[in-house]
Amino acid sequence: MNSHDVTDEQWEGLAQVVPLRGRDAWPSAVDHRVLPDAETETRRRFVVLRVNVFADAREVAETLMSGAPVLLDLTGAETEVAKRVLDFSTGVVFGLASGMHRVDRNVFLLTPPGTEVSGLMEEAAVPGA
Repeated sequence: MNSHDVTDEQWEGLAQVVPLRGRDAWPSAVDHRVLPDAETETRRRFVVLRVNVFADAREVAETLMSGAPVLLDLTGAETEVAKRVLDFSTGVVFGLASGMHRVDRNVFLLTPPGTEVSGLMEEAAVPGA
């Protein structure tokens, strides 16, 4: 036996062995429960599209159809182009039974069906969408 070996007598009194608790003996309060790891949670993709020409409107529709929320930024588009893209996007939202919310001037959040949006002002919602 060398100097690094430890005998049972040296550990005696330092640690007490206690029986394991049964499944029903553990606390069941919510603050004792473990949250799932981030890897196990479903993550949603969020796409920001800055549309400057009407040809980009198709990407808005395809992205929303794939189930991803779209933040549609029309601030860089000319007024007539922005109107056309917004009209097209409104039709896509209506056809998919999706949601459309105004975030800022010329910025809209398009959400797939079943997506809950909070934190936006009620008066900012786009009428009829």
